[in-house]
Amino acid sequence: MYERMLDKQQKPTYEEFINYLGNTKSLFEQLDNYLLLDLKSEKQLRFPYGNKYGWSMKYFIKRSHICDIFAEKGAFSVMLRLTNKQFLEVYNTMSEYTKQFIDDKYPCGEGGWIHYRVLNPNNLQDIIVLLQLKVGKQIK
Repeated sequence: MYERMLDKQQKPTYEEFINYLGNTKSLFEQLDNYLLLDLKSEKQLRFPYGNKYGWSMKYFIKRSHICDIFAEKGAFSVMLRLTNKQFLEVYNTMSEYTKQFIDDKYPCGEGGWIHYRVLNPNNLQDIIVLLQLKVGKQIK
């Protein structure tokens, strides 16, 4: 369950990438549109960080990395780094599901990395809030 696209030699097309997501395809498309249109980011399909991560869509503004979204069977995971201050700013507004990812973040400097699996619209709303923090956008 939630297997990633791990064949580095087989670069997927965009359609193959999103079709791999199964029933979360529409959630990914909503997030992709949000990142591109609302946050004015660019994207790049890549195979980063080693063989266990698989293919991802990297989002960035100019040369500033926002996040990577990894394709998984029936889901997708958003990998992003925030400061502890940023996490604390919205922690009490997040779902218990999201709080668990924040609590279990991989520490890095004054913050940490989360690998947030999106499975439903509530998860999508929480990750959008975290992405808004990442880019310094006013949270609604």
